[in-house]
Amino acid sequence: MDKPRIAFIGLGTMGSGMARRLLAAGFPLNIYNRRAAKAEPFKADGATISDSPRAAAADASFIVSMVADDNASREVWLGENGALNGVRRGAILIESSTLSVEWVRLLAAAAASRGCELLDAPVTGSKPQAASGELSFIVGGNPAALEKARPALEAMGRAITHLGPTGSGSLLKLINNFVCGVQIASLAEAVAMIEHAGLDRASALGVLTNGAPGSPLVKAISGRMTVKEYTPPNFLLRLMAKDLTYAAAESKRLNLDSITAPAALKLFEQAIAHGDGESDLSAIVEQFR
Repeated sequence: MDKPRIAFIGLGTMGSGMARRLLAAGFPLNIYNRRAAKAEPFKADGATISDSPRAAAADASFIVSMVADDNASREVWLGENGALNGVRRGAILIESSTLSVEWVRLLAAAAASRGCELLDAPVTGSKPQAASGELSFIVGGNPAALEKARPALEAMGRAITHLGPTGSGSLLKLINNFVCGVQIASLAEAVAMIEHAGLDRASALGVLTNGAPGSPLVKAISGRMTVKEYTPPNFLLRLMAKDLTYAAAESKRLNLDSITAPAALKLFEQAIAHGDGESDLSAIVEQFR
């Protein structure tokens, strides 16, 4: 049977790998990217390049978005040439960006008003996992819609976890990134202490990474901090600051007094002021050097 046509919006660090996985799996693909030149290489692999989200969505059964933040998501869905102005009834929207829960719920309502359903389906993993199809999807929304979208998600990821109603996936993604951001911020301070004290860095980091603090994230990020490998980024530093901002706001909405998220956010904001916003998030350590 012919596979359904998918519109893919956003070819950033994650989106490029995800779109290529869909093409490799044989899905007909319409692609839109704000910078058109970045979409051109996909044409040789059979993708149709669209000049707007609206045009990309017009004949698609599924529309996947992977963009930077609420503002970008709002523009590609609801802007003058947004996907919801061209989508056909019955289409399923798959929003894989890391967004605020409030915006995701507003988007779901806008989708419903046009006879469509929204799955908030952000991912865990970074650039290498997107390229290899090893992402994990965290999904909120209608289980029946998820079953329809499952083949497309399976082409891009190794695991799919349904958390509950709309917004559930986005909330857990913010919690996930908040925990990651706090670990990275504390690691940056730890590396600074090691270096300023004159300890043998390799030996000291070996103790940390092979002991209780040695999560996969700490091991990977400490390696990048050591060799100053900040480009190309696996995860933009400024986007972690955005995620921590959203997570802290969500904690407040839940009547919780968030302490560690704002503390980590302060270090990421200082790194942005230091000029490292467009680098890999491991560059947070440079403000101490």
